[in-house]
Amino acid sequence: MRKWNLTFHFRKKFFIFLVLCYTLLRKNQGDFLLINIMDKQSIYDLLEKRGFWHVITEHEPVYNMEEAGRLSLPYPESDAKNLFIRDDKKRSYYLISVKGDKRVNLKAFREKHGTRSLTFASDADLMKYLGVEAGAVTPLGLLNDKDCTVKFFIDSELLSGDGLISVHPCDNAATVCMKTADLVTLLKEHGNDVEVTDI
Repeated sequence: MRKWNLTFHFRKKFFIFLVLCYTLLRKNQGDFLLINIMDKQSIYDLLEKRGFWHVITEHEPVYNMEEAGRLSLPYPESDAKNLFIRDDKKRSYYLISVKGDKRVNLKAFREKHGTRSLTFASDADLMKYLGVEAGAVTPLGLLNDKDCTVKFFIDSELLSGDGLISVHPCDNAATVCMKTADLVTLLKEHGNDVEVTDI
């Protein structure tokens, strides 16, 4: 009987030990993911480290293009509109960037690129794939897409002229103007599928 009791207590303590290890692992994993989210300051640091030309403007939070249009930005003509969309089966996700004053016909886009029916992705999808909240959609959020699930389509018009693009640095209380070519380079190096196209 004593031998059985010792075995039982050993198994009980070992089980508790495993539970504690699992709990600590989950906690540390969560901390790791949190630390590695590219936030506003991380974006600034990355652009500085790479030596990419950029201009930062801090401002009040904006949630749509109308509000963004009232901001005093140094390069207003470079302002971009960003649409985060998915197909009807939630299997494919796309980020589309165009000039701020341009309308995007999703039906025409679907027909041109051979996708399934398209709709806007949810707020939960925004956080899951881009690490941002509604109102802060940005191609720089693709740096948080660790599995490179999202395909990026950027309008060729943003590469013409002065070739500048103004986007949020994963925070809708700031705008970063940078060279579109540098943005494309960053995202390609990260591993996302990037396509420059006429939209």
